[in-house]
Amino acid sequence: MRKVEVKIHDRTAGWLMQDETGYHFRYDAIYLESSEKEPVSLTLPLNKISFSSKVLFPFFDGLIPEGWLLDIAERNWKLNPRDRMGLLMACCGDCIGAVSIYPVKEEDQT
Repeated sequence: MRKVEVKIHDRTAGWLMQDETGYHFRYDAIYLESSEKEPVSLTLPLNKISFSSKVLFPFFDGLIPEGWLLDIAERNWKLNPRDRMGLLMACCGDCIGAVSIYPVKEEDQT
């Protein structure tokens, strides 16, 4: 299983995971109790339940660079263009906008 921390304005908003069944996103419980909470996207409204999909959620897929910038990332980091979670983990730590993605090391996954 691969897991990333999803932050909005440097605050942990939730967790995106990939396993053999697909992708799962859930909001952090502390974030949901915050007075300053906002949804990651309109397609992922604030909710205590986990969202699941067989493919990477379109919002997160849209964070992955395209064109020449993606070509550079693939060449320099030897990334597979079909591995959308891998691209998200490698390229989206410092995105334009409020949302950032931070890979969670396997030993930190609990």
